[in-house]
Amino acid sequence: MLPPVIAGVDGSAESLAAAEWAAREAVRRGRPLRLVHARNWRPRPDGGDPAGAAQRHLARRVLREAEDRIRPACPGLRVEEEQTEGPATAALLKASQEAELIVLGSRGLSGFTGFLVGSVALGVVARSETPVVLVRAGEDAADEHLPDDDGGPSTRTGYRDVVLGVDLGDACDEVIEFAFEAARSRAARLRVVHAWQQPSPIGLGPAETGLLGGVQQAAEWLGFLTAVLQVWREKYPDVEVVETVTEGRAQSVLVRAASGASLLVVGHHATERPTGPRTGPVAHAAIHHVGCPVAVVPHF
Repeated sequence: MLPPVIAGVDGSAESLAAAEWAAREAVRRGRPLRLVHARNWRPRPDGGDPAGAAQRHLARRVLREAEDRIRPACPGLRVEEEQTEGPATAALLKASQEAELIVLGSRGLSGFTGFLVGSVALGVVARSETPVVLVRAGEDAADEHLPDDDGGPSTRTGYRDVVLGVDLGDACDEVIEFAFEAARSRAARLRVVHAWQQPSPIGLGPAETGLLGGVQQAAEWLGFLTAVLQVWREKYPDVEVVETVTEGRAQSVLVRAASGASLLVVGHHATERPTGPRTGPVAHAAIHHVGCPVAVVPHF
């Protein structure tokens, strides 16, 4: 059986947007869609179960609402429903072990703070060994596509670019492959971005001062990026690739690069830290400040 695309749903506007995005992605990938609702049920000490019955009824209603939203656009899609018990983060992480991809909602952009990402979504992103996509409330199918000739929204035009952030000091196959597959399935252009910063003069010796030449540094980084991507260009000859190296902090460079994209792909080093799993600074900035869907791909 093919692993499904999973969407976590709780009845909120952001989770419904995530379910719709996940349905479209399942169609693109030729995978079934599984809608998962986690209910934090606790049995009563006297053995009665009215609260549990009410939660099961609510869960069925939430799942049905999500399915009703996605059916008109994806009528032939195989959709499965699952109710799970326990804390939502743990339940979604368990479900993700059988998934190709897990999709969660985020509450959209809020002034200068960007994404309002809930603790459940952050917990899943930090601990998941499966790629996680965060989708903001209000995202719809037309947002993934280029505007029509009159500048209006359309689902009949080509897809906007997929943007991939690459750290050339830790370029991971899992992250790069995810981005190429996303671009291929959309027939979209892939823009690969690497951010670099000039070394501080304080840390350089007299013989290294030439390294501060910005033009030369940029050309060297571009050469490295081209070399890293060569094998992927050969594997995906139909994907148009644009390579960009930009001086600046990776967090800021990627937020700007993702403006107008259909999807941003970033990596997340999935290791257990003494203080517990958490996202790195680049993934953290992306999921809080980028308006398009953000795919966080774990690597080891």
